[in-house]
Amino acid sequence: MSYSTRKKTSTDNANCVQSRTDRRNTLMSGHRACQGCGEALAARCVLDAAYNATNGNIVVVNATGCLEVFSCVYPENAWNIPWLHSLFANAPSVASGVASAMRVSGKTKIRVIAQGGDGATTDIGMGALSGMFDRNDDVLYVCYDNQAYMNTGVQRSSSTPPLARTATTLPIGSYMGNDAKTGKNLPKIAIAHNIPYVATASIAHLFDLEQKVATAIGIRGSRYIHVHVPCPLGWGIQPSDTIKIARLAVDCGLFPLFEAKDGVVRTSFTISNIVPVEEYLKPQRRFAHLFGKNAAPNVIAHMQKLADENIKEYQLMGENTHG
Repeated sequence: MSYSTRKKTSTDNANCVQSRTDRRNTLMSGHRACQGCGEALAARCVLDAAYNATNGNIVVVNATGCLEVFSCVYPENAWNIPWLHSLFANAPSVASGVASAMRVSGKTKIRVIAQGGDGATTDIGMGALSGMFDRNDDVLYVCYDNQAYMNTGVQRSSSTPPLARTATTLPIGSYMGNDAKTGKNLPKIAIAHNIPYVATASIAHLFDLEQKVATAIGIRGSRYIHVHVPCPLGWGIQPSDTIKIARLAVDCGLFPLFEAKDGVVRTSFTISNIVPVEEYLKPQRRFAHLFGKNAAPNVIAHMQKLADENIKEYQLMGENTHG
């Protein structure tokens, strides 16, 4: 299957919502996110773009997790939009109810967004999310994937990558961290539901992220965007390196960027300079056990194989480039 590819243009930065002085700050100062938090950056960018695309007609339902905890400290919160906190497991269900209420009350211009981390999305709330997809409820669900339960102590989630060290997947003896054959690919699961729109995005490519949010907001029915958000604390990286690490995840092929419509991948975001997976893994302490005196080139080769398969499957090589 051949996908079309998107090329970044010289005007992308000028068109970026975040570059506008009159933009709406949907997530204000006063929250308690860690320095360099990829999730905080992604959430503000996603909701600023959604606010801009709808002229402010959005309601947000937020699952329990890092994003909710650091942004909402009773009796105040840092949100500058209509925002509801749901339980860990039911953000998709609550959002579906809000969307139904908007429809029956004739407020059709208001778009509903649900959001949560990988714990609320790939694990605890997956049943509710699948139900939302199955009913094709008019909700955009955004997953901010930092690849573990960061708020409660960096425990493994079903989005934790192979071989990564977490508090529950410690590399001890011959055990090399998280099992290489476990986990869930939520974008593919969403695509299998044949919903109108599915996309992956990264905070390393802001214009691409905002463009996908704007596209999703303009579609009716269930939509899903999966955003890759490095966590300095849980991944063991410097706060100043969050964007660098996010970019390396894309450039090595481990996190492919694409769009799917009605169950079929339509576009992919090609890589101008493919880098070895090792360049992405080595700066992160959660993969430190794969290097040094206990170097494990065979398992690094396994990760490289996964990246190579993504590059082939999503046709990430090409003349089109990103910045």
